[in-house]
Amino acid sequence: MDRILSADGTPIAYRRQGEGPPLVLVGGALSTAAAEAPLAALLAPRFTVLTYDRRGRGASGAAGRCTVAREVEDLAAVVDAAGAGAAVFGMSSGGALALEAAAAGLPVELLAVYEPPYTPGASGLLFKARCTARLHRLLAAGDRAGAVELFLSLTGVPAETAALMRRTPAWAELEAMAHTLAYDDALLGDGSVPAERFGAVAARTLVICGGFSSAPARAATRTLAEALPRGRHRTLTGQMHEVAPQVIAPVLTDFFARDVYAYRQAS
Repeated sequence: MDRILSADGTPIAYRRQGEGPPLVLVGGALSTAAAEAPLAALLAPRFTVLTYDRRGRGASGAAGRCTVAREVEDLAAVVDAAGAGAAVFGMSSGGALALEAAAAGLPVELLAVYEPPYTPGASGLLFKARCTARLHRLLAAGDRAGAVELFLSLTGVPAETAALMRRTPAWAELEAMAHTLAYDDALLGDGSVPAERFGAVAARTLVICGGFSSAPARAATRTLAEALPRGRHRTLTGQMHEVAPQVIAPVLTDFFARDVYAYRQAS
């Protein structure tokens, strides 16, 4: 993997593959560049795809206290490495990060996000507050396994499946990244869609959800799309929060399609 320094000097590891207009993929909670590899491979025939390890994960550094602003700077560094005209796709909380970066002035014209896990509404905000409090208690107690189990339960993984996962080699990798769950939690604020802040997002934005996702998750994506000045919404039939790469890849390819001839002429 290549590395670039973020604004505060933290090394951010990224991988580049493919040929064409630049496209940066932003993973969600407990995700690394390796987890984004299947989708990247499907997009690489049309785009130069950059995947990266977010701060505190994989081969990237974790200097100092992580804030939303630091993660925005990390993404900005990767977009800069991608080159002029880069587009961005964010998955789950990675979508929230991409939106925060765009609202802060990240120079992107095309942005797509899949189910940023906002929880608007009175019951949703209460649920988010309780989850945040529990997550911070677990991390403060050093209970990394408990934090991972909490995250898995929130994403719909049954307890018996989580128990089986604990017996696999991958569990140690998840525990090693457990502290970064607080970073994703911070990206979502109190759970509401920050409509006023996202009014500054100038990028044409596609907000996607799965047709089999929960009703609150689907409703949240529609609320988000309506809050974005150039937002539009799309539902993928038969998909849930863990969207199949082979299903979303053609949707992203269509949305991010550029004039390849013009791109090659410019480069």
